[in-house]
Amino acid sequence: MWTRQHKQRNTGRLIIPSLCVAFLAYFGFHAYHGEFGINSKYQLEAQTIELQAKYDAIKARRVDLERRVQLMHEGTLEKDMLDEQARRALNLSQPDEITVMLPAN
Repeated sequence: MWTRQHKQRNTGRLIIPSLCVAFLAYFGFHAYHGEFGINSKYQLEAQTIELQAKYDAIKARRVDLERRVQLMHEGTLEKDMLDEQARRALNLSQPDEITVMLPAN
């Protein structure tokens, strides 16, 4: 008569818990580091602050440019300012130089 003795193996009992650990580790990692994860929220907040600062600088620059363009409209253009800008553009003026305009006869 043949008798067969089986040794109890513990590998069958570890399959489901190891799959659960792998499943939780995978989704836990992506919940933190993924595109819509917790870490991306902080990155988006930092990027929002940076872009808001750039927006404020551009907005201030635009207001300055609008003011300068307004000075160039008909009736608001001053001859002194025009002469000063032309001399500066042609490199005919020095920083400590004062320009005096005499009235035309």
